[in-house]
Amino acid sequence: MIEGPVAFNHFLITSDSNNRMTKLQKASLVVFLVLLIDQAVKIWIKTHMYIGQEYTVFGNWFFIHFIENNGMAFGFEFAGKFGKIFLSLFRIAAVGGIGWFLVKLTKKNYKTGAIIALSLVLAGAIGNIIDCAFYGMMFSESYGQVSQLFPEGGGYSTFLHGRVVDMLYFPLIEGHFPDWFPIMKGEDFLFFRPVFNIADSSISIGIALILLFYRDIFKELEQKETKEETEPEVASDKTEEEA
Repeated sequence: MIEGPVAFNHFLITSDSNNRMTKLQKASLVVFLVLLIDQAVKIWIKTHMYIGQEYTVFGNWFFIHFIENNGMAFGFEFAGKFGKIFLSLFRIAAVGGIGWFLVKLTKKNYKTGAIIALSLVLAGAIGNIIDCAFYGMMFSESYGQVSQLFPEGGGYSTFLHGRVVDMLYFPLIEGHFPDWFPIMKGEDFLFFRPVFNIADSSISIGIALILLFYRDIFKELEQKETKEETEPEVASDKTEEEA
């Protein structure tokens, strides 16, 4: 009888099925942790700060600055109310596609790093979808006041019309464009201007990892599938020859 750590290691490596489940569990854990942190921070911001309020975290370089946006990541807007619905539905469809592809990667026993990177993208997308879909019904307005969670009179909006909560602000470099600069001569500039959230960060990190290390993910997966399809045929031919 196998006991203790040896039994645990034996369980992890006994079959490909166990290895695949392990990668799927890792992906699920990444998604869960990112969502937990993202939503915990957003709920705290909504129930403790009003829009425009900020706290200094590190000198003049890092602030918690509460804003909300109706559109895409980093505060970009998109075509008003109908654009809002379209964007929310597009996000839901994209999450479905990413989730399906992620499960496919785990079934093919693909590289763990790529699975983790895609899990970060999926978690970030789900995090912002939760804001858009439910925050309008869950919270009262935050303009000039601290929002209430599940107010008696209902939330500030309806399903799919919530606003994304942003709070991370890094104005790292501030200055002026020189007069010799081709555009925006003498105008002020600020880097990094957008205010974003943990879900945005998760998406950005995941995409960066994929672009840097796993750009050929679709090509490699296709090659892997082709190899798996041809191997049974080769094995079948050999069996016939031996017979």
